[in-house]
Amino acid sequence: MPFALLALAIGAFGIGTTEFVIMGLLPEVARDFDVSIPLAGWLVTGYALGVMIGAPIMTVLGTRVSRKRMLMLLMGLFVLGNLLSAVAPAFALMLVGRVVASLAHGAFFGIGSVVAADLVAPEKKAGAIAMMFTGLTVANVVGVPLGTFIGQSAGWRITFTVVAALGVVGLVGIARLVPDLPKPEGVHLGHELAAFRNVQVLLAMAMTVLGFGGVFAAVTYIAPMMTHAAGFADSSVTWLLVLFGLGMVGGNLVGGRLADRALMPLLYVSLGSLAAVLALFTLTAHNKVAAAVTVVLIGALGFATVPPLQKRVLDQAHGAPTLASAVNIGAFNLGNALSAWLGGLVIAAGLGYTAPNWVGALLAAGALVLAVASAALERRQSVPGRTVAGGGAAAAQTEVHTAGRH
Repeated sequence: MPFALLALAIGAFGIGTTEFVIMGLLPEVARDFDVSIPLAGWLVTGYALGVMIGAPIMTVLGTRVSRKRMLMLLMGLFVLGNLLSAVAPAFALMLVGRVVASLAHGAFFGIGSVVAADLVAPEKKAGAIAMMFTGLTVANVVGVPLGTFIGQSAGWRITFTVVAALGVVGLVGIARLVPDLPKPEGVHLGHELAAFRNVQVLLAMAMTVLGFGGVFAAVTYIAPMMTHAAGFADSSVTWLLVLFGLGMVGGNLVGGRLADRALMPLLYVSLGSLAAVLALFTLTAHNKVAAAVTVVLIGALGFATVPPLQKRVLDQAHGAPTLASAVNIGAFNLGNALSAWLGGLVIAAGLGYTAPNWVGALLAAGALVLAVASAALERRQSVPGRTVAGGGAAAAQTEVHTAGRH
């Protein structure tokens, strides 16, 4: 694998750390600013909303510059946002810092996925994407627990300063290691937007929302679920999240390797197994050992879908993948927000702390249904003389891209 992927992975590590570490530091931040925990929770919600909004906006703004330069600008924005969070004298300014940092998130992973795929041979594209996302998964195993420890012992401002320094390392690595790939000729904003007329792109994004939503329906409420149902101590939740992170790392790497060989079969197996494991979690959540094993499996199966889903979007976008790839990163966060909301609803309805697992199982099963429908539609499109809605847009994109090279 090219060394440039290491630079992308470092940037992903910093972004993953800043996204999730705030969850472990909310009490310290709330106490420092003298605000309630629910109000401090906007530091999580604001970040997620910033990712969803920032992904398409930042990608559109970057259509006039090279992808390498845009990645560098995004890392600079990430550093600025985290420094602002670290020195913010008031809660409102910290929230602004979180949003500024989040604006870089979706576009970085979206553009980074395209760059990673362009750095390797066609048969290794999913593996290259997985290598970049390894930075995000490792962040949950190393960066988040370490950042939480630093924040609790030395102050949360130190944590965000360290994260900003990681961003600087990522920026320098991109500047030195990532080649300045030329912009695709003939590709402009209208061309990028045309990808969204392809029903296969939309189906892949819907799979992302539902599949990843299935994972976070359970994980969002893992702390009360494990302490009330399984009987874990509060201090054990951190280690359960580490186990979840280890599952993420393994699933991401295996998913990247297998997606290059059999993308759709991998989605069938991973989404189907994820739905089954989430349903079983309603039972295994009442036993400490079984619950710990299930948490690992949820992380592994959930993140085994990331490389194939991201590659599916790149493949179906036909020569204009940058905006579609970035929006798909926003779809992951939309899945997080949707599942957290639905999980909260079933808990509030008095169905218990394990009820979000049923929500997750249904969401994952919905993603599996969409995967089967997508494959069936693709087979129909491949039949000579048959035209299916969405196929014409894809063909038109390919024609524009080809014409632009002459």
